Amino acid sequence: MARQKQAKPAKDDAADSSLGFTPERFERELKDLAAKAKSDTRANRLLGQATLYVKTAVLLTLLGVYSNASQLALSPVYGSVPAAAWHSRALMAGCFVGWAGNLALRQLLPVKTAKLLPLVALYVPVMQCFLYRFSQALGPSYGPLVTEGVTLVPLAILTASCVADNLEDVDLSSLPKGLGDAVPGIGSWGTFKLVEHVAEKLLQKHVGTVFWYTRMGLEILLAGSYAVFAPSKWLALAIPALVHTAMFNPHVATPAATALLNTTMAADHWLLLDRRESVTGYISVAENTQTKMRVMRADHSLLGGDWVEWRGNQVTEPIYAVFVNLEAIRLVERERPVADSKAKALVIGLGIGTMPSALVSHGIETTVVEIDPAVYDFAQKYFQLRENRPPVIEDAVKYANKAANETKEVYDYIVHDVFTGGVEPVALFTYEFLNNLYTLLKPDGVIAINYAGDLMLPTSKTIVRTIMKNFPTCRLFRENPPDKRAVAETGTDFTNLIIFCRKVDKLTFRDPVPGDYLNSPSRQSFLTPQHEISPRDLFAIGKDEEGSVLYRNGTDKASEGQQANAAGHWAVMRTALPARFWENW
Repeated sequence: MARQKQAKPAKDDAADSSLGFTPERFERELKDLAAKAKSDTRANRLLGQATLYVKTAVLLTLLGVYSNASQLALSPVYGSVPAAAWHSRALMAGCFVGWAGNLALRQLLPVKTAKLLPLVALYVPVMQCFLYRFSQALGPSYGPLVTEGVTLVPLAILTASCVADNLEDVDLSSLPKGLGDAVPGIGSWGTFKLVEHVAEKLLQKHVGTVFWYTRMGLEILLAGSYAVFAPSKWLALAIPALVHTAMFNPHVATPAATALLNTTMAADHWLLLDRRESVTGYISVAENTQTKMRVMRADHSLLGGDWVEWRGNQVTEPIYAVFVNLEAIRLVERERPVADSKAKALVIGLGIGTMPSALVSHGIETTVVEIDPAVYDFAQKYFQLRENRPPVIEDAVKYANKAANETKEVYDYIVHDVFTGGVEPVALFTYEFLNNLYTLLKPDGVIAINYAGDLMLPTSKTIVRTIMKNFPTCRLFRENPPDKRAVAETGTDFTNLIIFCRKVDKLTFRDPVPGDYLNSPSRQSFLTPQHEISPRDLFAIGKDEEGSVLYRNGTDKASEGQQANAAGHWAVMRTALPARFWENW
């Protein structure tokens, strides 16, 4: 019996062994299951963490691109400088509110913040279109702030709140406590600013090339991206916004929107002939059906215009006398007079082509440097641009540097006319750029520079001083005499300043002869420069930074005065044309 009792366990062990259930194997399988469970948990955790980072990156990318789209949309109504005045601070405030108040938003809002993002984005074009109507009352100082406060800032608040919610679940336990608390906020802001910067550079390069790189195209694309990111039944509330953007928003460059826009503009006797978005802004050509005045617009500025009914003469009749004043460059007396047929001219900045067309009409070989291909195309198509040399579609700084250092081409006349939208392109007024033009000018040649700005500001005096540091002999002429009453009341004196300079110590003008007028009434009235102001008188008025010169590495300082200049130019443009012309673009 004892042997039987001892034999039975042996038999059971054999049976268990044949079935694979040995204690050793059971223990091994438990260990394998535990390892697998541990591995699955880690993989899921890593996947979950990666998902949070991807969602966060998408949100920050959309906001970074929208930041640029918002600025582009505001610039035709307010100009690029006023549009940017409050932009960074408003965005920062919105992001701070969303980040710090994400818990409160969660409790207050009836739906997750992510679900509201596409709704807000879809209504942004509608709200912009509505708020532009109040631009005249709000002005260039507060208009952009109010508009972005109702459109971009809510997007920033909701985005920051969503990002904060996502990053609450991010595992930063491996980092020191203080660093772990700071990394999410600093990392999110850094990512947003990086995307914003990269998007700005890409848009500068590709704006207007396809519909999605236009102002409205970008906003529509971004709104669609938000909807894909956070789809919900709440999107049904955006149907009115979609209908308005598709059918009634005049800023969407479709045939239907253009027809609607022309119906609206007809109330002020204006007709839109063409429009395009390009590297220097929103470019359009419009004509007044009563006065037959045709103009080319760049954002909130006029690049020039002419009187259509006067066409058929040797040259068109410009609407602004300043463009005729520049043609007085031919009247400057030279030690060895050069016949027009033997002369060469370089024109920096095309506009509608008034100046180069006049030079070509005189028989002068004229090279035009223009950065914006849309401006060149419209000048050809709508303003009877005359040419005898292929244009140079290139950044003038790069062109002048290359021409001054790599070629021996020199000119009898150089015309520098690059102002647009209340902004001096400060890179084109630096000592280095002007020194390259000095190299390109013949020893007895003449350069004419059109500078538009507030003569009461130190920036204007710095630029004039920089010009005179390169060219020893200069004479300055205002477009119009100063309005002493307006200067006393406002403290501003915004005007076009035409500056003629030479390398030698003599600068006098001969009297014009009939051939100089090109059968043009406006040239008979305005060709001879008037309203001269001495550099000493200029430096004595308003504020000045004595001895200041604008160098390439100091352009940031010169840019500080652009806000006042842009505001002055904005006011001038609003008196030149009705508000609806600018608001409807």
